[in-house]
Amino acid sequence: MARSNKPGPFIFWTTITYRSIAIAAVMVVLLIALIINFAFPSASQAGLQKAGDLLDRVTKDEGRLSARGSVGSQQAHFTNIDGKVRVKKANSNTWVTADYSLPLEKGDVVQTSSEGMAKVVFSDGTNYTVKQDSLIVVEENSTNSSLQTNVAVQVTTGTVDLATATYQQGSKSSVIVSGATANLAPESAARVHNDPQSDQHEILVKRGSGEVQRGNEVVRLTDYEKVTFKNTSAQMAKAKEIIPPTLIAPANMMPIFLTPGQAKAIAFSWTPVDGATAYHVRVSHNPYFSSTVFDRVVHGNEVQIGGLNQGSYYWVVQSLQGDEKESVESEKNRFTLVPKGSEQAVIALELQPFVQHGHVIEVRGKTEAAARVMVNGEEVPVVSADGQFHYFTPPLPNGESVITVTAQNARGGVNTQQKKVVIQ
Repeated sequence: MARSNKPGPFIFWTTITYRSIAIAAVMVVLLIALIINFAFPSASQAGLQKAGDLLDRVTKDEGRLSARGSVGSQQAHFTNIDGKVRVKKANSNTWVTADYSLPLEKGDVVQTSSEGMAKVVFSDGTNYTVKQDSLIVVEENSTNSSLQTNVAVQVTTGTVDLATATYQQGSKSSVIVSGATANLAPESAARVHNDPQSDQHEILVKRGSGEVQRGNEVVRLTDYEKVTFKNTSAQMAKAKEIIPPTLIAPANMMPIFLTPGQAKAIAFSWTPVDGATAYHVRVSHNPYFSSTVFDRVVHGNEVQIGGLNQGSYYWVVQSLQGDEKESVESEKNRFTLVPKGSEQAVIALELQPFVQHGHVIEVRGKTEAAARVMVNGEEVPVVSADGQFHYFTPPLPNGESVITVTAQNARGGVNTQQKKVVIQ
């Protein structure tokens, strides 16, 4: 039988989005309304206005969706820089001094000195506190089309404390230590230590949960559980860590007013810990605790400390067991002793318009020199000699949030301003 040479049917198609259909429909309505307007100008004016509003709303909604669903590489920001901190950008071989306006991207390296600390906040809300003599590398910081985030940081050397936020299901927050990767659950906190010289590597989960994978081995950790290993170790060793207390008073960022000429003992208290036989209390003028004004082991969960002069202080407590084994440090609290001034004392505070970077708000303003500034309870690390300050908030949730800025001077003067922001 002869073979047919007739060509078969061909099918062509074009993908049309719902947005394109919606805009095309609105344009048709506008065209019809325009024609009718010439014939019935007064009757058609209201309808034309409504159609224009509809088109505007469609395009605005699409713009909000694009902003909310931005994909690709994201930026992280410093929210605290104390002492000497350097950054080497991925596209450079030169070290530069860390700055609050310097964004951190994939491949960037952060290094702290023996008298340096830094806090970095990522797009998913994860924050890293880089301790002294540490070096980290930003391995990943991205968001996909489903708004799932992926943050990964390698701790090359030193110690890092990190805490994850409430990120979307399917997102990942990882920390890499000498070939081991810890994936942390939302609202978890961990401490990572890497000492390549002595071949000591440790990952401790302080709150929440996480999984540590090294080769084919996977170890799950919960509150105050840790793994330790050496590069030559066949397996990771899992252990339960002693729990540190929770600090109560003085509360973090709390100002304590002193009456001039009168000595005042400051009451320190913390939560008791089951199994603890004593507590190691330290108070220092600096967050590194390189020198202390109080360093003592006490029994019970409170102590009175006198002889403290005006200024800023940090304090931490560790739990001790019968064998004198100490827990990791508690969270550091900072408080300030200020002379009590007149209730009428005032302080200048001027805020510039806020700048939004996705879910992060950039706060700028000016107060008087030597004043302290707090944004939503977090102290602004640097206030310049002329009173200028600059601060990036942690990522804020969708919806309306209130930014509270408080300035305080040594005379006891306080000025607080609040502004609302909307994150879409």
